[in-house]
Amino acid sequence: MSNNNTFVLDFEKNIVEIEAKIEGLKLLAKDQDVDIAQEVSRLEQKLEKQVRQTYANLTPWQKLQVSRHPQRPHCLDYVHALIEDFTPLCGDRLFGDDEAMIGGIGRFKNISVVVIGQEKGSDLETRMKHNFGMAKPEGYRKAQRLMDMADKFNMPVIAFVDTDGAFPGIDAEARGQAEAIASSIEKCLQIHVPIVSIVIGMGGSGGAIAIATANRILMLEHSIYSVISPEGCASILWRSADKVQEATEALRLTAQDLRHFGVIDEIIKEPVGGAHRDPKATIEKVGDCILKHLKDLLPLSGDELKKQRTAKFLAMGRNLPEN
Repeated sequence: MSNNNTFVLDFEKNIVEIEAKIEGLKLLAKDQDVDIAQEVSRLEQKLEKQVRQTYANLTPWQKLQVSRHPQRPHCLDYVHALIEDFTPLCGDRLFGDDEAMIGGIGRFKNISVVVIGQEKGSDLETRMKHNFGMAKPEGYRKAQRLMDMADKFNMPVIAFVDTDGAFPGIDAEARGQAEAIASSIEKCLQIHVPIVSIVIGMGGSGGAIAIATANRILMLEHSIYSVISPEGCASILWRSADKVQEATEALRLTAQDLRHFGVIDEIIKEPVGGAHRDPKATIEKVGDCILKHLKDLLPLSGDELKKQRTAKFLAMGRNLPEN
């Protein structure tokens, strides 16, 4: 277990205290040439136990915080690690390019694929560049253009979902944000190639479903997927930001809830302590899961894939469990 994070979640304080003790002992041993191996080993066992206990019992509010952790692997981390010869394709051929929506072609495990995903950025400069992963209409129209290309050249689509939602600014609304999202959902339902979508962090509202109307929808264990952000829900229902934790509970937005309701197909288990503690292992697990589902889908005909996708979404909500 490794953790070089500087960002600390409020429920991780006990974990951080143990990590600080381990680091302190290691520095002491280096400076004074003393043998502290036994004590370090004891603390490392205690640390592992504490992390397991903490992450085995996360509340929806805590899972929301983990899903937003800035050091979780982002879309481009997955693309660079999993997609060989990735070639970015830019622009919607109508207005311009939107760097919140990443798109391109490459090879995944020797399968030619089209990749689409929302990129949030990892520091202030890249977050501004990618608009914090909140796409404008040209981003969704770029996604549609790439899905058309995937359909034409018979390439499966892999979509990495990670957004708080579509950009709500005046300029986006003026250029037809709602229409662009609706058309992107429609395009997902029309094409004749496999679509596998993975919620890797935040799956917010129509901004997420625009590229997640897929044959298979996967979620990382501590990611979330919801019709509205908890903050937005609290402001509408309670007219108070103080009710955000209650809103998080009410939305049933965790991967476990959504698997229970049949909204998603599989939960990808994260390393102990969350994806931000071991990004490499997380990316490898996601890659293995994508490959498994693509192997199931690739033998199906285009008509079968399209019919399966449509039936999947029409069935949602018809036979929901009581709780």
